[in-house]
Amino acid sequence: MNKAVFFHAGCPVCVAAEHQVIDALDSRRYEVEIVHLGENPERIAEAEQAGIQSVPALLLDGASFHINFGASLADVKGGA
Repeated sequence: MNKAVFFHAGCPVCVAAEHQVIDALDSRRYEVEIVHLGENPERIAEAEQAGIQSVPALLLDGASFHINFGASLADVKGGA
């Protein structure tokens, strides 16, 4: 099964995108992990290494996709 990781910071834009992404992805093809970076700041480095620059973002099969703009990772790090 392919892996999808949805990174967000808990803002309203992120939460709305989270629900849309979960509903849109085929659960038979993708195992989806939701990572709230405000609650899991130790995962910020992982997001950066994957090419995530802002949240909400989806890491899908190793490729990063930025969905709208809620906050930069620099902003998330500052609040962590």
